[in-house]
Amino acid sequence: MPPKSTRRTSSGPAAKKSTSKQATLAFHGSANKVTKPSITAPGKVKKDLHLPNLPTSVQSDADSIDTPTTSEIAVIEQAVSEAKAPLTKEEQEAERVGEAQIKKYWREKELTRMFKRVHQEDLSLHEKPCIGIARIRRWKRAQMLKMNPPIEVLAVLLKEQEENNVKAQRAHLDELMTSRFADSEVQK
Repeated sequence: MPPKSTRRTSSGPAAKKSTSKQATLAFHGSANKVTKPSITAPGKVKKDLHLPNLPTSVQSDADSIDTPTTSEIAVIEQAVSEAKAPLTKEEQEAERVGEAQIKKYWREKELTRMFKRVHQEDLSLHEKPCIGIARIRRWKRAQMLKMNPPIEVLAVLLKEQEENNVKAQRAHLDELMTSRFADSEVQK
Protein backbone atom coordinates (compact mmCIF):
# COMPACT_ATOMS: atom_id res chain seq x y z
CA MET A 1 0.00 0.00 0.00
CA PRO A 2 1.44 3.38 -0.97
CA PRO A 3 2.29 5.85 1.77
CA LYS A 4 -0.07 8.67 2.44
CA SER A 5 0.71 12.04 1.03
CA THR A 6 1.50 14.76 3.56
CA ARG A 7 0.44 17.54 1.27
CA ARG A 8 -3.22 18.22 1.14
CA THR A 9 -5.04 20.19 -1.44
CA SER A 10 -8.66 20.77 -1.37
CA SER A 11 -10.62 20.44 -4.50
CA GLY A 12 -14.20 20.67 -5.25
CA PRO A 13 -16.83 23.17 -4.15
CA ALA A 14 -15.07 24.20 -0.95
CA ALA A 15 -11.91 25.30 -2.76
CA LYS A 16 -13.81 27.36 -5.31
CA LYS A 17 -15.62 29.37 -2.68
CA SER A 18 -12.48 31.19 -1.56
CA THR A 19 -11.56 34.06 -3.86
CA SER A 20 -8.01 34.55 -4.99
CA LYS A 21 -6.34 37.80 -4.01
CA GLN A 22 -4.04 37.76 -7.04
CA ALA A 23 -5.41 39.14 -10.31
CA THR A 24 -5.23 37.17 -13.51
CA LEU A 25 -2.88 38.53 -16.14
CA ALA A 26 -4.21 39.02 -19.63
CA PHE A 27 -1.90 39.83 -22.49
CA HIS A 28 -4.52 40.58 -25.07
CA GLY A 29 -7.14 43.26 -25.43
CA SER A 30 -7.08 47.02 -25.48
CA ALA A 31 -7.16 47.37 -21.68
CA ASN A 32 -3.55 46.22 -21.40
CA LYS A 33 -2.13 48.44 -24.13
CA VAL A 34 0.84 50.55 -22.99
CA THR A 35 0.96 54.03 -24.43
CA LYS A 36 3.38 56.90 -24.04
CA PRO A 37 2.20 60.42 -23.32
CA SER A 38 1.93 62.49 -26.48
CA ILE A 39 2.93 65.73 -24.77
CA THR A 40 6.63 66.09 -23.99
CA ALA A 41 7.78 67.21 -20.60
CA PRO A 42 8.45 70.98 -20.37
CA GLY A 43 12.17 70.50 -19.60
CA LYS A 44 12.91 68.25 -22.57
CA VAL A 45 13.77 69.44 -26.06
CA LYS A 46 12.73 67.51 -29.14
CA LYS A 47 15.50 65.85 -31.11
CA ASP A 48 16.27 67.08 -34.59
CA LEU A 49 15.36 64.29 -36.96
CA HIS A 50 17.56 65.56 -39.81
CA LEU A 51 20.69 63.56 -40.63
CA PRO A 52 23.83 65.02 -39.09
CA ASN A 53 26.44 66.42 -41.43
CA LEU A 54 28.96 63.71 -42.32
CA PRO A 55 32.59 64.66 -41.84
CA THR A 56 34.62 65.32 -44.97
CA SER A 57 37.38 63.01 -43.72
CA VAL A 58 35.64 60.12 -45.48
CA GLN A 59 36.55 61.70 -48.80
CA SER A 60 40.13 62.30 -47.69
CA ASP A 61 40.39 58.63 -46.64
CA ALA A 62 39.30 57.60 -50.12
CA ASP A 63 41.97 59.87 -51.60
CA SER A 64 44.63 58.41 -49.29
CA ILE A 65 43.90 54.89 -50.58
CA ASP A 66 44.96 55.98 -54.06
CA THR A 67 48.20 57.53 -52.81
CA PRO A 68 51.06 55.03 -52.47
CA THR A 69 52.32 54.08 -49.02
CA THR A 70 55.93 54.29 -47.91
CA SER A 71 56.67 50.67 -48.83
CA GLU A 72 55.08 51.13 -52.26
CA ILE A 73 57.18 54.25 -52.83
CA ALA A 74 60.33 52.33 -51.86
CA VAL A 75 59.54 49.53 -54.32
CA ILE A 76 58.79 52.04 -57.08
CA GLU A 77 62.10 53.82 -56.43
CA GLN A 78 63.94 50.49 -56.57
CA ALA A 79 62.32 49.63 -59.89
CA VAL A 80 63.14 53.06 -61.35
CA SER A 81 66.77 52.81 -60.23
CA GLU A 82 67.02 49.35 -61.80
CA ALA A 83 65.54 50.70 -65.03
CA LYS A 84 68.02 53.59 -65.22
CA ALA A 85 70.99 51.25 -64.82
CA PRO A 86 72.70 50.13 -68.05
CA LEU A 87 71.32 46.93 -69.55
CA THR A 88 73.08 43.76 -68.49
CA LYS A 89 73.68 40.75 -70.69
CA GLU A 90 70.66 38.99 -69.17
CA GLU A 91 68.38 41.99 -69.74
CA GLN A 92 69.43 42.21 -73.39
CA GLU A 93 68.68 38.51 -73.76
CA ALA A 94 65.32 38.99 -72.00
CA GLU A 95 64.34 41.76 -74.40
CA ARG A 96 64.81 39.33 -77.29
CA VAL A 97 62.44 36.83 -75.68
CA GLY A 98 59.16 36.77 -77.57
CA GLU A 99 55.61 36.21 -76.42
CA ALA A 100 55.64 32.70 -77.92
CA GLN A 101 58.66 31.69 -75.84
CA ILE A 102 56.99 32.99 -72.66
CA LYS A 103 53.81 31.01 -73.41
CA LYS A 104 55.91 27.92 -74.19
CA TYR A 105 57.70 28.28 -70.84
CA TRP A 106 54.41 28.44 -68.90
CA ARG A 107 52.93 25.57 -70.92
CA GLU A 108 55.93 23.39 -69.96
CA LYS A 109 55.54 24.46 -66.33
CA GLU A 110 51.87 23.46 -66.36
CA LEU A 111 52.61 20.08 -67.93
CA THR A 112 54.94 19.22 -65.05
CA ARG A 113 52.15 19.85 -62.53
CA MET A 114 49.67 17.28 -61.38
CA PHE A 115 46.81 19.79 -61.19
CA LYS A 116 45.91 23.03 -62.90
CA ARG A 117 47.60 26.07 -61.38
CA VAL A 118 45.70 28.24 -58.95
CA HIS A 119 48.19 31.09 -58.48
CA GLN A 120 50.63 32.64 -60.94
CA GLU A 121 54.16 32.56 -59.56
CA ASP A 122 57.10 34.42 -60.98
CA LEU A 123 59.99 33.02 -58.92
CA SER A 124 60.28 29.97 -56.71
CA LEU A 125 60.57 30.06 -52.92
CA HIS A 126 64.38 29.84 -53.01
CA GLU A 127 64.69 32.76 -55.39
CA LYS A 128 62.58 35.20 -53.38
CA PRO A 129 63.71 35.22 -49.78
CA CYS A 130 62.71 38.82 -48.97
CA ILE A 131 59.61 40.95 -48.93
CA GLY A 132 59.80 44.63 -49.75
CA ILE A 133 62.06 44.70 -52.77
CA ALA A 134 61.19 45.02 -56.44
CA ARG A 135 60.75 41.87 -58.50
CA ILE A 136 63.51 42.85 -60.91
CA ARG A 137 65.92 43.28 -58.02
CA ARG A 138 64.89 39.84 -56.67
CA TRP A 139 65.51 38.31 -60.09
CA LYS A 140 68.96 39.91 -60.26
CA ARG A 141 69.79 38.73 -56.75
CA ALA A 142 68.80 35.18 -57.67
CA GLN A 143 70.98 35.41 -60.79
CA MET A 144 73.89 36.73 -58.72
CA LEU A 145 73.49 33.83 -56.27
CA LYS A 146 73.67 31.39 -59.23
CA MET A 147 70.11 30.11 -58.74
CA ASN A 148 69.42 30.35 -62.48
CA PRO A 149 66.00 32.07 -62.45
CA PRO A 150 64.07 31.76 -65.73
CA ILE A 151 64.87 34.43 -68.31
CA GLU A 152 61.18 34.50 -69.29
CA VAL A 153 60.32 36.00 -65.90
CA LEU A 154 62.78 38.83 -66.47
CA ALA A 155 61.30 39.38 -69.93
CA VAL A 156 57.80 39.74 -68.45
CA LEU A 157 59.07 42.12 -65.75
CA LEU A 158 60.86 44.31 -68.30
CA LYS A 159 57.72 44.49 -70.45
CA GLU A 160 55.64 45.48 -67.43
CA GLN A 161 58.19 48.14 -66.58
CA GLU A 162 58.03 49.60 -70.09
CA GLU A 163 54.25 49.84 -69.72
CA ASN A 164 54.75 51.71 -66.41
CA ASN A 165 52.75 49.09 -64.51
CA VAL A 166 53.71 49.92 -60.93
CA LYS A 167 51.68 47.09 -59.39
CA ALA A 168 53.71 44.51 -61.33
CA GLN A 169 56.86 45.51 -59.43
CA ARG A 170 55.41 44.31 -56.11
CA ALA A 171 54.54 40.73 -55.34
CA HIS A 172 50.99 39.99 -54.20
CA LEU A 173 52.40 38.50 -51.01
CA ASP A 174 54.23 41.76 -50.40
CA GLU A 175 50.94 43.64 -50.64
CA LEU A 176 49.36 41.26 -48.15
CA MET A 177 52.23 41.43 -45.68
CA THR A 178 52.46 45.22 -45.61
CA SER A 179 49.14 46.51 -44.42
CA ARG A 180 48.05 49.95 -45.54
CA PHE A 181 46.87 50.71 -42.00
CA ALA A 182 50.23 49.88 -40.47
CA ASP A 183 51.98 52.09 -43.03
CA SER A 184 49.63 55.00 -42.36
CA GLU A 185 50.31 54.83 -38.62
CA VAL A 186 54.05 54.98 -39.26
CA GLN A 187 53.65 58.10 -41.41
CA LYS A 188 51.79 59.99 -38.67
